Amino acid sequence: MKKLSKAAVLFRMIKLVKPLAGPMVMAVLMGTAGFLCAQFIPILGGYAVLYGLHADIPLSIRTVQILLILLAVLRTVLKLGEQRTNHYIAFTLLAIIRDRVFAALRRLCPTKLEGHDKGDLISLITSDVELLEVFYAHTVSPVCIAFLTELAMAVFIGSFHWSLGLLALAAYACIGIALPLIISGRSGDLGDELRADNGELAACMLENIRGLDETVQYASGRVRLDRMTEMTMKLSAKQSRLNCLTGVNLALTNTLILIFDAAMLAMAAALYSHGVIGIDGFLIPLIALMSSFGPVTALANLGTALQATAASGARVLAVIDEKPETEDVRGKEKVAFSGASLENVSFSYGSGTVLDDVSLQFPANRITGIVGRSGCGKSTMLKLLMRFWHVSRGRAAVSGVSVEDINTSDLRDMESYMTQETQLFKDTVAGNIRIAKPGASQEEIEEACRKASIHDFILTLPKGYETEVGELGETLSGGERQRIGLARAFLHGVPFLLLDEPTSNLDSLNEAVILRSLKEEARDRTVLLVSHRRSTVRIADEVIAMEEGRIS
Repeated sequence: MKKLSKAAVLFRMIKLVKPLAGPMVMAVLMGTAGFLCAQFIPILGGYAVLYGLHADIPLSIRTVQILLILLAVLRTVLKLGEQRTNHYIAFTLLAIIRDRVFAALRRLCPTKLEGHDKGDLISLITSDVELLEVFYAHTVSPVCIAFLTELAMAVFIGSFHWSLGLLALAAYACIGIALPLIISGRSGDLGDELRADNGELAACMLENIRGLDETVQYASGRVRLDRMTEMTMKLSAKQSRLNCLTGVNLALTNTLILIFDAAMLAMAAALYSHGVIGIDGFLIPLIALMSSFGPVTALANLGTALQATAASGARVLAVIDEKPETEDVRGKEKVAFSGASLENVSFSYGSGTVLDDVSLQFPANRITGIVGRSGCGKSTMLKLLMRFWHVSRGRAAVSGVSVEDINTSDLRDMESYMTQETQLFKDTVAGNIRIAKPGASQEEIEEACRKASIHDFILTLPKGYETEVGELGETLSGGERQRIGLARAFLHGVPFLLLDEPTSNLDSLNEAVILRSLKEEARDRTVLLVSHRRSTVRIADEVIAMEEGRIS
């Protein structure tokens, strides 16, 4: 995928605000009015000073006092309203973005996600998406607020003399536009590197947590710790560089503010000394400029803050934009299952050929066993029948119809695929099995578990079927997890079972029980049983041997 520029990333992120345009306009209006209230409080104080000097002022001192109280109260109310609205917008958009990210992950699963590091994905879903809150709550509307507020202040200051207004405009542009662009240019790709390193560190941490047993067993804790320390130091060094740029940015901002304040003082004094403006034209523009840098100061800090935000946005958009290996098929006629086949199928991962001109028939209500060494292409056949991948040549078909022309939802209703590794969720045993059929009754779940030879074991657990299995099913053995995977397949109730090494983690006794259940299931279903062990496929009506992507 083509890498997006920072400007393109920010533009894409701004477009997401469109559904919330109304609240965004309200936030900008309240923010602008709130800043103007805050800026006119010292200006009114200036008029009070002029009144004390017996100079002519456009307002009575009573009016000035009332306005001071009114503006102070309004500033509080408007600031609260703006902040609440901005955060409502931000967190609503984060919910929308998370929904789009998870929708993208579902589209990419399972084939495209095989190339993604799981720890990096976790970092993207959590910290990268969360960092976008800064952009939506503290960037989009503040930019609009700064533009409107400073434009109003430049016009107000210019009402005393046009040159003073131009000087104020130059000050705002320098601090709010030029400085952030310069700092952003100096930081280069530092934000991208920082987010990438953060994702790598998250992946390393997840890997180390999952591999604690091996780390302890082989006394490799020092090696793992050194690696984490190295990655942490690398990340810290880049964060320090970014913090240094932030410090430089702050120093430059304050220096420029002092310079422009001094320039306003000098210009107003010169105009006053030549009689071009009165004492009010000398004092009020100076106070107005000195009190009006708040909005652009916030923008000045964006030079470094937007680096990390743009990098996070780019990572999120990359996942959203990534094209799945296979798009869902819709709008086709419903197909009834009557068998499946592979017709002269060839398939390659990159330049490596996995299947080479394979033709097989899987008749209805029969068990077909595929046996062969690991890596010979057995699992790939199942994935092609599930349409996780497109065949390179030939055709994978169900009921005589290419899987490319069957609605994806219909294909999933006809096929149940059990992988070599059963994924369990942090849920109860029943909850983990019920995902195969969300509306299943307790009786249906128990019947599926009996077929998978795990019902009796579940009854020995502290809460039976309501026992929590822990994260990733950590409280269960590999064989127990595998039998739960089989129970899911049985519960799914589809006509075509695709089983990849379904008994690899089981002892011979449990394997025999499950194979007997599969034999009984084949009366009403078609079973494609894949294994590297001939003992597993002994129940098959037909056994086919594979070697290096071919039928041997």
